[in-house]
Amino acid sequence: MVITSVTPVRPGMKLHRRLTGVVWTIAILALTAVVLYPLAWMVSASFKPNSEFGSNQAFFPIAPTIDNYLKVFEGVGGVPLAIFFLNSFLLGIGAVIGTVISSSMAAYAFARVPFKGRGTFFAIMIGTLLLPFHVLIIPQYIIFRNLDMIDTFWPLLIGKFLATEAFFVFLMVQFIRTLPRELDEAARIDGCGHARIYFSITLPLIKPALITSSIFAFIWSWNDFLGPLLYLTSPRNYPLPLALRIFNDQTFASDYGATIAVSVLALLPVLLFFIIFQRFLVEGVATQGLKG
Repeated sequence: MVITSVTPVRPGMKLHRRLTGVVWTIAILALTAVVLYPLAWMVSASFKPNSEFGSNQAFFPIAPTIDNYLKVFEGVGGVPLAIFFLNSFLLGIGAVIGTVISSSMAAYAFARVPFKGRGTFFAIMIGTLLLPFHVLIIPQYIIFRNLDMIDTFWPLLIGKFLATEAFFVFLMVQFIRTLPRELDEAARIDGCGHARIYFSITLPLIKPALITSSIFAFIWSWNDFLGPLLYLTSPRNYPLPLALRIFNDQTFASDYGATIAVSVLALLPVLLFFIIFQRFLVEGVATQGLKG
């Protein structure tokens, strides 16, 4: 017969725990409300008619309408809204594919392939993290103009396929370095070369890092404004950030309702993308923590 001792809980202690739980719940709800208030205000404001902007400071519209969304779906400047979405998707998906392929290959080379000057090249790559994009604007623009690539997607995508995003390369290098080298040595004994080790061993094991890089690459490309503004000139090639600018000054009188409505629609794909893949992001962070 096993006798277990149970520590009695005093009534005062039980009440204290309940009060602490209630206080924490209220604090978390209040913090959540503060964080989500701008998003909730944007959704509510998208149903306000233009006449209420500047006159109605309340959270809810006085005369809610869906005219803003109807106007947005018609497009602007003769270009349907679907074209802007399609352009943003093409740039986002291209950025994800290019970043994952090129950055993982560069990271594998830095982490696993011994070559002369590897440390120097890696230090130079890390140093490029300190260079702001604005420093590279003029020389890059001259190069792409001489290649007759202005007003195409190539200037926005070529760099993704050439591992120019040093942040992603560094992230994957750190992840690959945590993998046991015994796996590579066992594969080499079986006759595998670097290509087979990269595709069959390294890539499957760094899936959390690939997913994390994909999330950031997609969001950064989706929200990029300066790059498309620099290289794209035709409205039919504009992604959503440039379309937002058109809605804001298309007739020298800003259409605030349409601007906020298209902002809400532009936010949805990024939100869905993050919700679908956020568990991989958490998995990647957790895995890195365990390996450390």
